[in-house]
Amino acid sequence: MSDIHSRINALEHLGRFLKQFQSPEPVRNDDVLNNDTFYDGFLHQIKLAGEHNQWFTRAQLAFAFKGWSELLDASHLKEWMSSYLLEESNKKTIAIIMAGNIPMVGFHDLLSVLILGHKSVVKLSSNDKHLLPYLVKYLEFADPTFKGMVKFTTEQLTDYDAVIATGSDNTARYFEYYFKGKPHIIRKNRNSAAVITGKETTEELHALGEDIFRYYGLGCRNVSKLFVPEGYDFDTFFKAIYPYKEIIEETKYANNYDYNKAVYLMSLYKLKENGFLMLKEDPSYASPIATLFYEFYTDQNALRKKLEEDQEKIQCIVGNHWDNDAIPFGQTQRPGLNDYADGVDVIRFLLSL
Repeated sequence: MSDIHSRINALEHLGRFLKQFQSPEPVRNDDVLNNDTFYDGFLHQIKLAGEHNQWFTRAQLAFAFKGWSELLDASHLKEWMSSYLLEESNKKTIAIIMAGNIPMVGFHDLLSVLILGHKSVVKLSSNDKHLLPYLVKYLEFADPTFKGMVKFTTEQLTDYDAVIATGSDNTARYFEYYFKGKPHIIRKNRNSAAVITGKETTEELHALGEDIFRYYGLGCRNVSKLFVPEGYDFDTFFKAIYPYKEIIEETKYANNYDYNKAVYLMSLYKLKENGFLMLKEDPSYASPIATLFYEFYTDQNALRKKLEEDQEKIQCIVGNHWDNDAIPFGQTQRPGLNDYADGVDVIRFLLSL
């Protein structure tokens, strides 16, 4: 078994490999390890991923690859691991059930398992089944001790020591029952909210558009809810996000926009809209595609209390003029290695086994 330094070295090679695909038009780098073997094949997997799931456009895939190419750097990986007391322990097999709402959304769980030297048995979402098996194959070539460390399956999970499962609120209830005899992390639906105070510049609100529209709003880190001060002028917000208007040219997004607008109008809901985004006053956090829910507030302390009470429903709180621990506008889909989904530290969980 290789030690953590050689695993980090292989992961850094994977980062360099992914860097070639960080723009919609890839740029080949012949200095990348094993590129002759893997470059053309990955182009094919990108094509398959987009054909199989039309939300996975070249631009959205490139954004995901860019993010991971930056994080899979030896200095970042070592800094991440330096927060933990790493001791040689018995190697376990971890079952991972992945979501498929955004590209490679389950990779952070797999990375956490692999960097500690554990094995994994992975159930991919049918929406995102092409990319990770190919990248694991690349890792096996970069460091042969990764061979046999990851098994992808569509069958019932067997022979595992712990579980990391991501799904909806409904599947989470099933997971809780099914995996009750094993150590587990089970994630449910969460959404992200932005707090607007009225002090925002046009540039800041434009950056918020990235948190709303990246991955078409399909991720749990996407902002789906706005909290705005009583009497807020939404024209300021609409003007700032206008440069994102071309999103309506994407067929699947446009279909959702048209459908949800028709449903709202038939139900006589009052909407604010600009031709590519609808705003609906609603207490819920989970808004449909092409829709943002919003809620007015009058007292910031009361809002803080509400957000604290609702923390089980919230993945990220976004705001430039809110609390210091709020994520700055434009950064929700650029998480670091220690930004764990639902705030549950996966490395600490794995070290406790």
